[in-house]
Amino acid sequence: MPIWHKTPTLDDARNLHQETLVSTLGITITEINEDSMTATMPVNAVTRQIHGILHGGASVALAETLGSYAATCCVDQESYRCVGLDINANHIRPASTGEVTATARPIHLGRKTQVWRIEITDESNRLVCESRLTVAVLEKQQA
Repeated sequence: MPIWHKTPTLDDARNLHQETLVSTLGITITEINEDSMTATMPVNAVTRQIHGILHGGASVALAETLGSYAATCCVDQESYRCVGLDINANHIRPASTGEVTATARPIHLGRKTQVWRIEITDESNRLVCESRLTVAVLEKQQA
């Protein structure tokens, strides 16, 4: 059963994230399924830290980007907006080349909060980072 309020498209995601941190880091939403969303990010000079491995902050940015966008797609965007409330990330193994893939799946979809699990893997499908994002669902103010 789909979790989306209105099923997003890949074009929706690309258009929304132009000229933001998302485009700077090279994050691309690549797949939208009934109950999950997937994105990729290159491991390159922009996303690596001084030791030549993926920067933990870049992993967190990927996780929060994907989880927040997925959360937003689960609500009526005319009436609600979703904002990050808390994020936790466990960095499991380094990645130094190629790209990483993140998949976000909901743990809890409530009226006021959502909790998302985001797994980031390398090109060999090994876990690089596991993150949990809590999102606040806020009513938009009437103008």
